[in-house]
Amino acid sequence: MLRRRNNFQERYNQFLQELRDEIVSGGLQPGEYILPENTLSVQYEISRVSVRKALAELVEEGLIEKIAGKGNRVKPPDQDQTPVVLRLAWFSSSYEINIVRRIIGAFEEKHPFVKVELELLPEQGYADLLIRQMEQEQGPDVFMLSDLHFRQWLDAGKSEQVTGYVPGHLKPDETTYPQVFELFSDGGRLLAAPFIFSPVVICFNRTLFRESGLSEETALKDWEDLLRVAKHCTRDVNGDGLVEQYGFCFSSSYNRWPVFLLQNGGEIMSEDGERCTLAKPENIEALDFCTSLMYKHGVSPIYAHGSSHLAESLFMKERVAMIMSTYYFMNEFRDHSIQWDVLPVPQHKKQATLLLGGGLAVNAGSEHERVAQRLVDFMTGTEAQTLLKQYGCTIPVLKSVAEDDTLLNPAIHPQHYNRFLDVLPYAQPLRSLRLSQQEIDKLYDELNLLWACMESPDEACQRIERRFNEQRSTQPLS
Repeated sequence: MLRRRNNFQERYNQFLQELRDEIVSGGLQPGEYILPENTLSVQYEISRVSVRKALAELVEEGLIEKIAGKGNRVKPPDQDQTPVVLRLAWFSSSYEINIVRRIIGAFEEKHPFVKVELELLPEQGYADLLIRQMEQEQGPDVFMLSDLHFRQWLDAGKSEQVTGYVPGHLKPDETTYPQVFELFSDGGRLLAAPFIFSPVVICFNRTLFRESGLSEETALKDWEDLLRVAKHCTRDVNGDGLVEQYGFCFSSSYNRWPVFLLQNGGEIMSEDGERCTLAKPENIEALDFCTSLMYKHGVSPIYAHGSSHLAESLFMKERVAMIMSTYYFMNEFRDHSIQWDVLPVPQHKKQATLLLGGGLAVNAGSEHERVAQRLVDFMTGTEAQTLLKQYGCTIPVLKSVAEDDTLLNPAIHPQHYNRFLDVLPYAQPLRSLRLSQQEIDKLYDELNLLWACMESPDEACQRIERRFNEQRSTQPLS
């Protein structure tokens, strides 16, 4: 026989949990009085006797104290009181980890009833590990999602595992940037609150520019400018027939080379997402330009396509004058003596670049959802976002902080840090290519023959388009 739902018990539990969460999350601060018993009784539709019973439980837990003739007041936590433990997961290769620890410390100072445990997980398999943990009801309360992890999350079909909570103070076009919301949106629903972001830009070595007779204000208006400057900076320093310094370093990372494809008006999938269209002339032309930098013009080292971060490594060794990079990776440069700055990427048929980002997701199965939301509120608020700007290059999502020049530090930030504002209007997420992450990984592998000059751009595009469409007609890519 089915048991009738106990509406009273539900209302009582809701009242107790909401009041507890309000105290623990800092909505009610120590020393602050809670609403009178009569008001709470009406608001939650339970008797005053039940209100008093719930308040007595909170007194027993050490959260409130009854003050004769005045009411119930939130207590400061006792030294031996067990705090609510909130688990925050992050991927171990993130450049923001030390700053996140500072943010946690600031949050805990303002929320004395909460202890935040930072859990560092390996980047390889990060999304899969989180999904397994959550399916076993062992997942963190809040976790970082990069745009890569977000795409993997969509591939896994696990959108229901997150609440999609976004703080009310994050408003596109008002307090933050609308483009970053696209990074974590699926079918109009946001899965994570934007936290940090970076467009792909050009980083250049100011010293190598000067030694090559170029002004540090040299502009890269288009591909011809990029090639001209790269040729100017490519040098056989010792006259021994070896190029010791290249003008540019091409990267086969899927967070880099598609910039050229987008700038040429190319697309990998049809608008309806049903067919691969890689063999379009615009794509072949863009890939031909990429390979020509290495094999025809010799302004980029040939083997540099073999690693996602090899271009950045050569840049830090001052062996290349220009690379495509992000504000994330600029955090590496502070430990080196190189003099560097930022330029917008060149354009071709149109202006375009890629946009990367990181968001904060709340576990839909969290036992402390309200407290988890408070943490996301804090991490996307002014104090935490200011810490991000003060101690790192990564761009905070909050406009008032990202554009505050008083926070710039020459030891950390490039001279033209604000060039991200010039680039952002035409920055696009990788998802604009209409590929799943699984297909992006497959494309990365398939292009290796092209980067190794074992196929022409036309041959590579024809072959890959044919294979993608054959597989799409029979089964998902694997």
